[in-house]
Amino acid sequence: MPPGIGHADVYHLVREAIDRAHADGVLKERILAEPERFIELDPDLVLTLRDQRAAGRQLLLITNSEWEYAKEIMAFAFDRFLPEGTTWRDLFSCIIVSANKPAFFTGDSPLYKVVDEERALLRPHLGPIEPGSVFFGGSARLVERSLGLSGDQILYVGDHIFGDVHFSKALLRWRTALILRELESEIAALVEFLPRQRELERLMADKERLEAEFAALRLAAMRRREGYAAPPVAVDDVHAELDRVRAALEALDEEIAPLAVEASRLRNSRWGPMMRAGIDKSLFARQVERYADLYTSRVSNFLYPGPFAIFRTGRLDLPHDAKLRRRFAD
Repeated sequence: MPPGIGHADVYHLVREAIDRAHADGVLKERILAEPERFIELDPDLVLTLRDQRAAGRQLLLITNSEWEYAKEIMAFAFDRFLPEGTTWRDLFSCIIVSANKPAFFTGDSPLYKVVDEERALLRPHLGPIEPGSVFFGGSARLVERSLGLSGDQILYVGDHIFGDVHFSKALLRWRTALILRELESEIAALVEFLPRQRELERLMADKERLEAEFAALRLAAMRRREGYAAPPVAVDDVHAELDRVRAALEALDEEIAPLAVEASRLRNSRWGPMMRAGIDKSLFARQVERYADLYTSRVSNFLYPGPFAIFRTGRLDLPHDAKLRRRFAD
C-alpha cells in the first residue's frame, strides 16, 4: 500500500466507492444492459422453489433492490425455466422491495403497496401483507404478524453475513441459511490440494514427533546439568543428539514451508481461503458458525435433500478428541 495509507483507510475508500456505485444507479444500469454477463443462470432453482411451495411453504422475496430492477432481474433468471403461462411471480406468496436491510430487521418502517407496477407508484398500506402483491419497505415484525409465524418457524435465506443472517438470527431468532457462492471455488481448490495437504499433515506429524524428542533432550540436559532429578531419556552425548534433532527439524521446515505457503494461498493468492486462517477457522467462518444455521453455495442445493429433509449438526470435535481417536485406532 502507498505510504500513509492503512487498512482502515482502504476499507473506507472501498466502502465509499461501492456505496457510490449503488447510490447513483450506474452498477444496476450496467447489469440490466448485459444481464447475461453478470448473472449465472441456474435451471435447478425453479424446481427447488416449486418443491417448497408444493410442500406447503410460503415463499417471500425480500430485497433491497427497487421494483424496476428486481422485476427485470427475476424475469431474466426465472421465467425461461417456468412452464408457459407462468412467471417468477407465481413462485412467491409476497414480494417486498426496497426493504432497506438490515434496518428492515430492527425498525418499524411504514409499508407501501405498489399499486402501479409499470410506473412503480406507491400507496400507504395499513394492515397485514396481502398475498400476491408487491410492497415497498415495511419491517420484519410486520412480516411475522402477517404470517402468524415467528422465531424458528421462519427460514431466512440470504447472501450477506451482516445484512441478512446476522440481524435476522441475533434479533429475531429466525432460522438462517447463508448462500456463499465462493464456496464452490474454495472446495475445488481444497480438493485439488488434497494430496499435498496429506503430505503436509504427514510432515507436521513428523515435526511434532521430533519436537517432542527435542524437548525431552533439552530436559535431560537441564536435569543432568542441575543434578536435581534423573533425566527422562538416557543418552551418552545429549548435546550431539540435540544437534542431530535440530538439524532434522530445520530440514523438515524446508519441506513444510512451501506447502504451508501454498495452503495459505488457495483460491486467492492474496487473501487465501475464505473459511480458514492458517490451521484455524477464519473470522468469517466463525461468524458463519455463529449466525447461519445452514450454509451452502446456492439455493438450488436444497433441491437434492428436498423440502422434507431434516438438517442437524453432527457431534462437534474438541481439541482432545483427535488424541482419543488415535488411541482407539491404535
